[in-house]
Amino acid sequence: MIFSHGGFRQALFAAVALFAGAAPVPSSSAGATSVEPVEVSARPITEFRIGRADKQFGPLEFVGGLEMTSPSRDFGALSAFRFLKGGRDFVGVADTGFWFFGTVTHDADKRPSGIRHFRMEQMVDASGQPIDEKSEVDAEGLSVKDGIATVGFERNHRVAQFKIGRDDMKAPFRQMDFLVPAWELRRNRGFETVTHANANGRHQGGLVVVSEKSLDKAGNIYAAIIEGPHKGVFTVKRNGDFDITDGAFLPDGDLLLLERSFTMAGGLKMRLRSVDGETVEKGAVADGPVLLEADMGYQIDNMEGLDVWTREDGALMVSLISDDNHSILQRNLYLEFILHQD
Repeated sequence: MIFSHGGFRQALFAAVALFAGAAPVPSSSAGATSVEPVEVSARPITEFRIGRADKQFGPLEFVGGLEMTSPSRDFGALSAFRFLKGGRDFVGVADTGFWFFGTVTHDADKRPSGIRHFRMEQMVDASGQPIDEKSEVDAEGLSVKDGIATVGFERNHRVAQFKIGRDDMKAPFRQMDFLVPAWELRRNRGFETVTHANANGRHQGGLVVVSEKSLDKAGNIYAAIIEGPHKGVFTVKRNGDFDITDGAFLPDGDLLLLERSFTMAGGLKMRLRSVDGETVEKGAVADGPVLLEADMGYQIDNMEGLDVWTREDGALMVSLISDDNHSILQRNLYLEFILHQD
C-alpha cells in the first residue's frame, strides 16, 4: 500500500518514526539460522522529481531507481549497503538484525532495471544461534574492505567486524574501539556512517565513523577516525535539522554524507553534503556544501544507505537506499545518480 506524497503521508510518518525504534525483530525462525532466498519485485523509477522529467539536480544527474517490494515478512528495514562489485553485487545490513545480499541489474541504457538473487541471513551469536533481541542487532552502518564487513550498531553501541561468507555469516571476530566516549552516544543516535578513508590519503584507508545525532556541547555531531596514523575524535557541523544516516569517501578525498530530516511542518527531506576531506581530522569541526536537497515532491523516503562507485565508462556513481521500517506507509527505494565534479 503506497500513500500519496501529500500531507496525510507526512503526518502518518511521524507516528511511524516514533515507534520504528521499538519495532520487534521479525525473526523468520527459531534455532539455527538459515539463508532465506527472497523474491523481490522492482518497479522502475524514471523521474526523481515527481511529475517532471528533469535529470540534472546541481552536480547530480538522476539515472534511475527502483521501488522494491516483497512478500517476505523479513524484507525491509534496509539500513546500509556496500557494493562488492561496483553497481552490481552488494551486501547490506537491516536494523532488524539481518544481512542481505543481491545484485542490481541494469538495462541497455545503464538504468537500474531490477534486483536479482536477493537473500537474507539472520545475525548470530558466538554459538551460531540467531539473535532476536533488537538492542543487540540494531545494525545501522557498514563498510567493506578485503573481505571484512565493519558494522556500526546502535542502542548497544559498538563497531564490530565480520568475515564476509556468503550464505554463512558468523558472529563478529573483533570489536573496535570507536574512541567517542560511550556516554556521549544517544541510545538511538549512534554510528550510522562507517566508511574507509581513501587508501592513498592522509588516513591511509583507516575507518571513519560518524554518529547520526549524538551532539557535543556546541551542537555538532560526534565522529571519529578509529584507524590509521591520525586517530582521534572530531565532529561534523550540524546544519539545520538534518541528521546523518550514511557516508562514503569520494575519490578526491572528500566525505559525501547522506542526511535526513523530518518535521511536522516541513515533512520528510533528504540531503547530500560534501564534507571537505581536509577537515576530517582529530579535534576539527568538519563541514562542507550541500549538493542536493529533496523533499516529498521527489521520489524519496527514509533514505538511510549510500555507496559511491565507478561505472565501467568512468562515471562516478552515487547509490542510495531507503529503510521502510516495516511500515505500510513507507517504501524501500534504490536510487542511482551520476556525480559530476567538473
